[in-house]
Amino acid sequence: MDALGVEPTLATVVDDELIRYFRHLASRVERAVRSLPREKTWVNPFPFGNSVGHLILHLTGNLNHFIGSTVAGTGYVRDRPQEFNDAQHAPAEVILARFHEAVEMTVNTIQVQDARGLMTPLTAPMPVETRFGLFFICIAHVNNHIGQMSYLVQALGHSTEEPPSW
Repeated sequence: MDALGVEPTLATVVDDELIRYFRHLASRVERAVRSLPREKTWVNPFPFGNSVGHLILHLTGNLNHFIGSTVAGTGYVRDRPQEFNDAQHAPAEVILARFHEAVEMTVNTIQVQDARGLMTPLTAPMPVETRFGLFFICIAHVNNHIGQMSYLVQALGHSTEEPPSW
């Protein structure tokens, strides 16, 4: 029960947990970026893969596309190849601000979902069928790339100083 003695609905609990975890993941992305000197944000120590900067552009584009355009109706038009090939290398603060804006747009979109909203079918072919499923796979996607960022931070000679949480 909440402070007013009202039993929360499953949709409320789901919304709250999704929001909590998206914000947790955003803090982990921030931690990875802040662990690197600014000049290393766009450095890829391998002949494959991406830099931390490009991964942040990718996550920002992914959230803006799948949550913004698909669920919130923002009209965002994605340029996925640009997320991995952007040569402008904006400062870390700029790309982090854009990422946090995408996360807050996602949070705001989740906040307006009731049970019906969470169960709304998706029209585009995806491996999930509902908005809830889309939020779920977006969380998994962000989490996956945080693992890559952590590996890149270490490969570049730094540490997130993040203790294991499991």
